[in-house]
Amino acid sequence: MRKDDLYITIPSFFRCPISLDVMKSPVSLCTGVTYDRASIQRWLDSGNNTCPATMQVLQSKEIVPNRNLQRLIQMWSDSVARRQVDAESAAPSSVVVPSQDHVKLLVKQLDKNCSSSLAKIVCFAGESEENREFLARMDGFLNAVFDFMRNAESDIKLIEQVVSILDLIQSKIQDKKPLLESNCLSTILLVLQRGTSDSQIQSLRLLESIAIDGESKLKIAEKEGLLLELVNSLSKEKDERLIEASLSCLSAITKPKRVKTKLIQYRTIPELKNLLSEPNMSVSIIEKSLKLLETLSFCKEGRVEIRHDSKLLQAIVQKVLKVSSKATEHAVTVLWSVCCLFREEKAQEAVVGCSNGMTKFLLLMQSNCSSATRQMSADLLKLFRVNSNSCLSSYDTKTTHIMPC
Repeated sequence: MRKDDLYITIPSFFRCPISLDVMKSPVSLCTGVTYDRASIQRWLDSGNNTCPATMQVLQSKEIVPNRNLQRLIQMWSDSVARRQVDAESAAPSSVVVPSQDHVKLLVKQLDKNCSSSLAKIVCFAGESEENREFLARMDGFLNAVFDFMRNAESDIKLIEQVVSILDLIQSKIQDKKPLLESNCLSTILLVLQRGTSDSQIQSLRLLESIAIDGESKLKIAEKEGLLLELVNSLSKEKDERLIEASLSCLSAITKPKRVKTKLIQYRTIPELKNLLSEPNMSVSIIEKSLKLLETLSFCKEGRVEIRHDSKLLQAIVQKVLKVSSKATEHAVTVLWSVCCLFREEKAQEAVVGCSNGMTKFLLLMQSNCSSATRQMSADLLKLFRVNSNSCLSSYDTKTTHIMPC
């Protein structure tokens, strides 16, 4: 909470004139002035015979409890306590941001009271870019976190906090190889299987950040159960933020042919078809789905599966000129790859049969899209014309054959 929220204004007549603190046991002298019992008793016991506030000589040193004032103070105190409880419940995640020195101490104590220490480190990392830089450069910090991940058991809450820290500082980490170790990947897999949507998204961003070359992409893909879990995250029943993060992660690791083949075996293309067929899916998810489909279309197994699915091809044609320029470019590339580059006849027939297909490619050729997209549109348009003429020739031949002499 902010300091302002904790600032309490104390009514002046609740304060003892001697100690200036809120009176616990208010008592009055014969002069009518009220003091806290402990404070005035010390004054009188010291041999003073005057009223501290007025300096009048006391005719009597008798003190009388001020019951009315005591009740008022109690009512005010209860009210303050209730306000503090309400403020804390309204902001249960509020944590005081630790200092850099405190963070160093917390890192040393990671094995003791881990939950509290990790929560404070998460708070520190989330506070500023400077704090994230400090953590990434701190001697021994990353080693301590990686060791914690290697030795982590099944306490999902602790693991989620570690993943949260690494996600916050992942752009600052120079050497990410320890994250590719089997134990670390197992920890990330555990979060994907059992964590909250937020921690799953953080895990996916972390995976994407370490998929920097062919070797790292293969290590991620070959971790048992991990690739399948990524595909499962594409289900349209999932959180849209999770679907989008999964698509980004899969696109990042799908360059090697072995990864493409595995994804096709895990039924990724039907999941992408479901996403593209969903009427209310976000623009970003459609773009990323088409991008991943484009990557898979350059693999023989992927083209075979796409060409046999007329509904998928129709869904791809429908996205042309309807979602965004990115979506259009990815969609045209998939269609061109399957129909023109690799001459899949079944795919050609399905695309030619799509309504408004020819009109869309004509419009693309006259639009401001990239030159590559215009050229692919021209190739697809030729395909439309060739197939249309072929259909007409076939029709003429058949009708000529059956006409009587």
